[in-house]
Amino acid sequence: MECNMTLDDATSEMQTVLDFSQDPGHEMIRDQVRSFFERELPETSIRAADRARKIPDKILRAIADLGWHGLTIPESHGGAGADVTYAAVLVEEVARRFPSMATDLVGFFMGARAVAEHGSAAQKDAWLPKMAIGDFTFAFGITEPDCGTDALRAKTRAVKQDDGSWKINGRKLYTSFAAEADAVLVLARTSPHPEGKPARGLSLLMVPTDQPGFEARRMQLMAHRAACTCETYYDDAVAPADGLLGEEGRGFYHLIKTLDEERILAAAIYIGIMQGVLDAAVGYAQERIAFDRPIGAFQAVQHPLADIATDLHHARLFTTKAAWMISRGIECSSEAAMAKVFASEAAQRATDRGMRILAGYGLVEESPMERLFRDARLGLFSPVSNEMSRNFIGERLGLPRSY
Repeated sequence: MECNMTLDDATSEMQTVLDFSQDPGHEMIRDQVRSFFERELPETSIRAADRARKIPDKILRAIADLGWHGLTIPESHGGAGADVTYAAVLVEEVARRFPSMATDLVGFFMGARAVAEHGSAAQKDAWLPKMAIGDFTFAFGITEPDCGTDALRAKTRAVKQDDGSWKINGRKLYTSFAAEADAVLVLARTSPHPEGKPARGLSLLMVPTDQPGFEARRMQLMAHRAACTCETYYDDAVAPADGLLGEEGRGFYHLIKTLDEERILAAAIYIGIMQGVLDAAVGYAQERIAFDRPIGAFQAVQHPLADIATDLHHARLFTTKAAWMISRGIECSSEAAMAKVFASEAAQRATDRGMRILAGYGLVEESPMERLFRDARLGLFSPVSNEMSRNFIGERLGLPRSY
């Protein structure tokens, strides 16, 4: 086979794809987030919010005023129109200080994507401008007690009424931000599925939270305590006639189109946690004196710090590549799953190593390490378990489906 590409052509093509220069826009986001935390949310305030299991309303209003909610919403609907690489940078930098807030941001971005891709023109016009300024927020109601990852077996049911509205009955678990949101986008079965086709017949319905048929109970989690993770109940709750997002019966198919971005942004959370761990551990190693020397002078401390930095660099490159791919419309399901698996497991290693370096001080709540250690535990099974992610990767390798 004849190849007409010259070395200069190949080099030019590689430079187009492999551009490792810093994006000024990304650096502006990092600077803005760091300034925000210094000004509005110092460590003492983060700790107070974590203990209260709630991000203060004034902080949520402040980040909305900064435009964080609307970062990825199209400019035509009041947002900044940024791509996923920008969202990943924002999520990472927020998670470095406060993973609970980063979890909520991921939910906001996923909501914007779902409406922008599957909403009708009327829904986009009605919801996206309000979402961009933080005046309309919604949570995702997907997981159920008896289903977990197997969302296709959802037992929550929705029945269409004569006026076009939907009456919903069921229960959802682990619905982040549900007690704070204006609505919950619920995955519910609206019609029986054909034999062997459980993905059909599920719909996405926007359920307002200010109604007697809806209840949200905060769950007392060990990790991401301020992210307002809830158990939600639907007892003849009503979704309005214009609350159906996308096609009736195609809700699951609409949902899976958002999963690559969700996994990339989940990876960004755990990259942020790793960076926070490295910051805290290096600072402590430089200041803590033992045997007349900073403990950072000892190899037993230097080596785990080097391992954290190596994992962090690897995870960030992996996630940046996946974000770059999805922002250009390149299929990246495997890369997104791999990034999430690697980053979440690297965060476990990082927090374990960081806790050993800080020793007793790492157990004190005044130390960020204590919170980061707890928050890193969630990554192994959320938003999807790493076991299921590995099943998915294996299938993409051509192996038989295992579930």
